[in-house]
Amino acid sequence: MITPSKPARFLAAATIAVTAGVAAGVPVHAETIRSGVTAVAAPEIPDTPAGRQLGWVLQAVSRAPLPERELRAHFAAGFLGDFPPASINQAFAEYKGITLERVTVSQERQLVARVLLGRTPIELIVAVDGAGLIDGLLFRAPEARSWREVDERLRAIAPQTSFLAAELTAGGECRPVRAIAAGKRRPLGSMIKLYVLGTIHRQIKSGAYGWDTELTIEDELKSLPGGELYDRPDGSKVTVLEAAKLMISISDNTATDLLIHKAGREAVERTMRAWGVHDKRNVPLLTTRDLFVLKGVKYPRLAKKYLSLSDRAQRAYLKKVVAGQTPADFKLYTEPRELDTLEWFATPRDICRAYTELLKLDDGHIGQVLSINDGGIGLDRAKWPTVWFKGGSEPGLSDVGYLARTAGGRTYVVTAMAVDHKTPLGNVATLEQVALARSAFTLADGS
Repeated sequence: MITPSKPARFLAAATIAVTAGVAAGVPVHAETIRSGVTAVAAPEIPDTPAGRQLGWVLQAVSRAPLPERELRAHFAAGFLGDFPPASINQAFAEYKGITLERVTVSQERQLVARVLLGRTPIELIVAVDGAGLIDGLLFRAPEARSWREVDERLRAIAPQTSFLAAELTAGGECRPVRAIAAGKRRPLGSMIKLYVLGTIHRQIKSGAYGWDTELTIEDELKSLPGGELYDRPDGSKVTVLEAAKLMISISDNTATDLLIHKAGREAVERTMRAWGVHDKRNVPLLTTRDLFVLKGVKYPRLAKKYLSLSDRAQRAYLKKVVAGQTPADFKLYTEPRELDTLEWFATPRDICRAYTELLKLDDGHIGQVLSINDGGIGLDRAKWPTVWFKGGSEPGLSDVGYLARTAGGRTYVVTAMAVDHKTPLGNVATLEQVALARSAFTLADGS
């Protein structure tokens, strides 16, 4: 999925590639919705700059894809710089058929509306600049008011769901506050990148190399798009720190594979075991390029052969056969595929442990990397000054994981995982997970 690279604007985005990360939304630009607002009970659209753009959005989503000329007439240049017309059209396609239920908050330049997609309620936030052009757009599910509501809504997302809201104790343990199948292993998607980040830091701490060490982008290390490095010329240089930032903040797959190549896949496997993840399906550890090839090149021939081999033979097969394939031969698939066999696997408890280990390692760089993108959760930064995020997705899979710390020093981790082996999980499912994660932080802290 597209993930927002800058915490300035929010735009809910549609799936474009497997394991490329999660997009729960795009941060509202500059000014957030502030206090001192006017509640609007009637369903009429306010005759304000924000209201006029709301009216356009409501009818525009039904016509997507829209011509670039029309989008440029309604979106600010800065917004389009972060999210080009193609990305906006992909996002809009997710919301065809939305209807306005009511406007709940209205100001001249920003508003909140409650819309329905079928029977699913969604909050739509629109913010405009001084010229009346959209510079902030957010689709999100409403928060839950109780743990019971959280449980019910989580179970409605997919046939298989796991959830954990836990507080980190002074000793670094995860103390569950609310859990649903928290010990059940689920596919991780791009959440595997937490373990890659941890491995890199451990090697840096040992003196093997530094955050400023340069990596060389080579064709054989490029993965499918889902980031920036795929498009850079062969021979280009990128530092370990820049690659780590891209890997986490926008789920750049080529950045991930560069880091795995630097660290060694066996080193990532050792990190996972050291952090309590014991699942034979994680050995040998796949790069994102390996996963794309096995699931999308000559499928199912290569996948079946690979899965029939021993661990040792699989390592040789990855080196001799899979590495020789090219992402250019990848055929995009939109239905769930090999979610129980060709993926990376851990439980919500494992993800909580991973966040605690990363917290222990943090030398300033870990927090910097993990806090660039808050995953659209939108926690009040006055109350929650620290927010870390990583998510993962592919057809039939949607995962989100957060660590957040209160201004008073209490730390919580919330992870939601959903799997559907028959039907792709759309962006609405991810929006729901994000909203429930936001609710869980509030409920767990009693704030």
